[in-house]
Amino acid sequence: MNLKISLFLFSFCSILALNAQPYKQFTPGEIWKDNNGKHLNVHGGGILFHNGTYYWYGEHKVGGEIGNTAQVGVSCYSSKDLYNWKDEGIALKVNETDPASDIVKGCTLERPKVIYNAKTKKFVMWFHLELKGQGYDAARSAVAVSNNPAGPYIYLKSFRPNAGFWPVNVQPFHKKPVSSSVKSKYCGGKGCLPAPPDSLNILGRDFKGGQMARDMNLFVDDDGTAYHIYASEENSTLQISKLNDDYLSYSGQYFRLLTERYMEGVTLFKRNGKYYIIASDCTGWAPNAARSAVSDQIFGNWKELGNPAVGSDSELTFHSQSTYVLKVEGKKDCYIYIGDRWTPENHIDGRYIWLPLTFEGDAPKIHWKDAWSLD
Repeated sequence: MNLKISLFLFSFCSILALNAQPYKQFTPGEIWKDNNGKHLNVHGGGILFHNGTYYWYGEHKVGGEIGNTAQVGVSCYSSKDLYNWKDEGIALKVNETDPASDIVKGCTLERPKVIYNAKTKKFVMWFHLELKGQGYDAARSAVAVSNNPAGPYIYLKSFRPNAGFWPVNVQPFHKKPVSSSVKSKYCGGKGCLPAPPDSLNILGRDFKGGQMARDMNLFVDDDGTAYHIYASEENSTLQISKLNDDYLSYSGQYFRLLTERYMEGVTLFKRNGKYYIIASDCTGWAPNAARSAVSDQIFGNWKELGNPAVGSDSELTFHSQSTYVLKVEGKKDCYIYIGDRWTPENHIDGRYIWLPLTFEGDAPKIHWKDAWSLD
C-alpha cells in the first residue's frame, strides 16, 4: 500500500478512535477524557458560560507530590454540552524565568475561577495564591485578566483583602488594640488556634495588612455585582467581599459569616432569590462531611442546613470536596454539584465528582449516581 495512503488511514482511524463514542452522560469518579483522549486536567476549578459555550478552568497538575505546587498554570477546556470537552491549552502560565514573580513556577496556585465583566468586556480570573517557599503563610488573592475566555490571561497582582477596612458586621472588641499575645501567624488549620479566633481577634490582627484569603470562589449577582468568598482568619471564618465595578479589586465592603466553623472548598450560588453555600470541613486532602447554609441576603443572617450529601458515603461527601455549583443554562432549576476527589500522592490522577443538586424545600441535597445525564 502506498505510504501516503497508509499514513492517511492511520491518522483518520486515530481520529475516529478518539471521537467514535462521544460522552452522553456523567460517570462520577471515572477517567474523563478530552478531545485528545487525555484525562481532563482541571482541578479545583470553576465554570463560566459565555455566548453558548461553557469554559472550565482549573489547576493543571503534574504527576507525583510535586503536583501540589504550580508547575504549569491554569488550564482551560471548552464544551457545548458539558459532557465533551476540548482542550483550549494553558489559560494562565506560571513564570519560569523571573524568581521574583508572585506566580513563579513552584508557587501554590489554587481554585482559579473566571467571571465576565459586561461593562469592561474583560474576562477576570481570581485564585488563591501562596508564594513559593512560604508554605501557606501568604494567604493571598490574585487577579489576572484576558480579552478572550480561553486566554491567555495576563497576571496583574496579588494582595490580601480589604487592608485598612472593617467588615460591615464588625464588633466593637475587634477595634480595640490587639494584645501582644496575638501571634502574627498560627498553623492555620482546625484545632491549631489556642482559643476561639474572636477571643484572639485574628480579624483585628490582620486589619492593617489585609485579611487572609485561602480556598475561594466568585459569584456574580443578578444586578452584575461581583463577590469574592474565601476562607479567612486562619481558616476559622468565611468572608464575602464585594468587588469593584471592574472586578479587579475590592470595594472595601465585606461580611464575616459562619464564624469559627472552619470551612474550606467553599461555593456560592443563588436559587429562587436565596443565596446558598456548600463547603467542606478543614481536614486537608482527606474528605469529610460537606456543609451547607442559606441566607435571604448575601450580607445577611446565614443559617446552616447540615450535610447536603445523602446516602452511602455521604459522611465523606462521596470521597470528594466541593469546588463549584453550576446552574445549567436553559434548564429550569438544574444545578450540578462539582467536586474533586483528591489524590495527593499523584495529583494528576485526581477525579471529578459531578452530581445533580436537588432541593427539599430550601435544603440542597446530593445523591450518588454511578451514571446520569441532564435529561
